[in-house]
Amino acid sequence: MNTYTSIKETNTVILMRLKKLHFWISMIRIALVCVAIVCFYFFITSRSHFALVIGLGSILLFPFILTWHRKKAIEIEFLTTVIKVNQDEIQYQENKIMPFEDGSEYMDVTHSNTFDLDVFGPKGLFQHLNRTATYLGKFKLAFSLQNILSNDAIVNNQLSIKELSNKLKWRQEILAHATIASDSKDVYNNIIHWASEKVDKLPLFIRITSFAFPILLFVLFTFYLITDVALYLNAAELLLIVNLILIGSQLKTIKRELMHAERIDQIIKQYSIIIDKIEKESFHSEKLIGLKNILSATDGNASKNFNRLSKLFARVETINNAVGAFLLNGFFFYHIHSLHSLLKWKDAYASKLPQWIDIIAEFEMLNSYANLAYNNPTFTFPTLNTDFSIQLTNVGHPLIDARKRVCNSIDFTKGSFVILTGSNMSGKSTFLRTLGINMVLAGAGSPICASAASIHPLQVIVSMRLSDSLSDSESYFFAEVKRLKFLMNTLDKESCFVLLDEILRGTNSDDKRNGTIEVIKKIVSKQGIGIVATHDLEVCNTTEAYPNQLSNKCFEVEIIQDELVFDYKLRAGICQNKSATFLMKKMGVI
Repeated sequence: MNTYTSIKETNTVILMRLKKLHFWISMIRIALVCVAIVCFYFFITSRSHFALVIGLGSILLFPFILTWHRKKAIEIEFLTTVIKVNQDEIQYQENKIMPFEDGSEYMDVTHSNTFDLDVFGPKGLFQHLNRTATYLGKFKLAFSLQNILSNDAIVNNQLSIKELSNKLKWRQEILAHATIASDSKDVYNNIIHWASEKVDKLPLFIRITSFAFPILLFVLFTFYLITDVALYLNAAELLLIVNLILIGSQLKTIKRELMHAERIDQIIKQYSIIIDKIEKESFHSEKLIGLKNILSATDGNASKNFNRLSKLFARVETINNAVGAFLLNGFFFYHIHSLHSLLKWKDAYASKLPQWIDIIAEFEMLNSYANLAYNNPTFTFPTLNTDFSIQLTNVGHPLIDARKRVCNSIDFTKGSFVILTGSNMSGKSTFLRTLGINMVLAGAGSPICASAASIHPLQVIVSMRLSDSLSDSESYFFAEVKRLKFLMNTLDKESCFVLLDEILRGTNSDDKRNGTIEVIKKIVSKQGIGIVATHDLEVCNTTEAYPNQLSNKCFEVEIIQDELVFDYKLRAGICQNKSATFLMKKMGVI
């Protein structure tokens, strides 16, 4: 039994017990209401003091039972979510489903590598990695795959990811609470917009009357009860109307502070729980300690202030309950006091709000990579160098099942470029994607699918899967030329890791061959590092003119017992065997 199954089964047993307890608490709650009704009936009909005491006792006990009921409901929701988190991991490992968002909204055909390497979209790298649930967490994970970090930042991420990979229970609790929050881009933007808006203080007159008028109202009612003079009652009624008018004058301000967002108090409540878990967790890596210290630097710490904000929003949001708002505001100016407290909070802590949410997102992003490390203990964190060297030992595609994965070793030095040949289906494109995806992961501080690696983090530029753009009236060939132009311009500024797969397919054979050779020569002159895959064996002869920079490598295919056999092992030299004609004959095409 794996860990995920064990956690799921343990929590399922606890959940069943909780649901039974929750049911009986519900029965007690209903029983208390019934007892109260019956007791007050007997008191009215028979003036039974015993019935009155029992009825009042039931009413006084009801809020405690209600609170208990709500607490258990929250625990049930949390456990249900944790069980789903583990069920998703079980199904993912069994290759049954991909229950994670795929980041399709981040797909960009113009990006230097993410489109060609299937980083975003169904069954892409992002979907395999993604263990985020907040909008900003998902955005940060996507950003980390689109951009390369500095060496220092990579090392800090590596140490953080290593540490977090051992905190499975804690990571799952963070994910569960983030899932329950169920925020969105609109909610996030509303929160940030609210935090950035200027605080409008309540008029002094409103602040004074919010205290004075409820007291005066209480005095008028008291005098009426003592004296039975109708004048006091009429004055109290008039004051009640005035109170409601004053509340109405501030209704626009109240509505604006609510940000027109549903469930905002519940979302912020989950944020506060996540931050509390970060604050209480012990960390050893420098980055994680730094993030935690930012949260703890706030007066009363960030989690308490976040929790306070959640309660304030919940209080202010009750303005939408017409009956409750009438009673609370007419007698107590409830929402004026609530609004004042919310504005005070905003004045004191709103500037810190974006940073607190950003830290939650940063942990979500790191947790996603930590989950990759936990699920793949054979993956390695590459050591970093600054001499433009890339050494990969037993490197494989991280998204291919380990039972089917074939690994190879390859080394690059500054200015070294490989011409890769092989028949159709021999593994050339997969190998290029293997290198590209692992370089992208390494640039984010993630472990990679290799037994050992030393890497100089470089921007990865890929030309593998360009597409026609009808909206831009752009042909495939022109799009490819533009990509090659971008490559050359980049190489003029900095070294990069280049992966080219059968370039210039949109032209004739001679033009394609000559163009490919010239592209290779240009890359060599600019000290580029990487691989070009080609079917044109004449291109391989280019190595003769550049023996120190260019080398030939290949994937071979064998015909054994009238069947094509691919071993997907990288070899030195030029591919000798061909499979296209054999395959077409075998399938009756020719």
